[in-house]
This record gives sequence, C-alpha cells and structure tokens, in this order.
Amino acid sequence: MAAESVPKIKLLEGASADLSAATFQIHDESHTMGNALRWMLMKNVPHPSENVINVRIQMYDNISSFDALISALDNLDHLCESIEDAYLESLRAGRFERWEEQH
Repeated sequence: MAAESVPKIKLLEGASADLSAATFQIHDESHTMGNALRWMLMKNVPHPSENVINVRIQMYDNISSFDALISALDNLDHLCESIEDAYLESLRAGRFERWEEQH
C-alpha cells in the first residue's frame, strides 16, 4: 500500500470567500524559502490599508511564543542601536564619500 501524498501547498481554514485573505501551509520547506517568499510578496504585493502587522509565531517544546516575540523585539532593538552607533561614529570620523553638485 502506497503512502499518502502530502500536498505541497495547503489552504488552511479561515480563508475569506474571495481569497483576499488566507493562510497557506507550504510543506517540506525551510525558513530560507519562507523568508525569500515573504520578501517577494512584500516587493510585489501592495501593502494592506490597515496600519497593523499580524505575526504568527509557532513554538515547540512548551516554549512561549510571547517570550520568543519579546526576545526578537529586544534583539532588533539592539541591532538598530548598533547600526546607529556605527553610523554616528562613521559620520564623526568623516569616513564617507562626498559629492559636490555640478552646475
């Protein structure tokens, strides 16, 4: 008896009737594919008119999705601070190209 085939892309319950909003499950792919797909969607699809971000976090082994969110936000904050510090240091040191407008 052959094993049942799992569909590559599955439409999860809760999609709107006109499919203007839906959640898809893509089987047997890594976060690398997911991040590339997310980037393409953000690049090619108009942004929603709502001023909100919906984030689904799924954890295993009884790890809190809330703790994961707080940790990620904290890491992002530290990253932005590091970038700002490096930028300001570079500005103070004058380590940047300068262009003069030609008339």
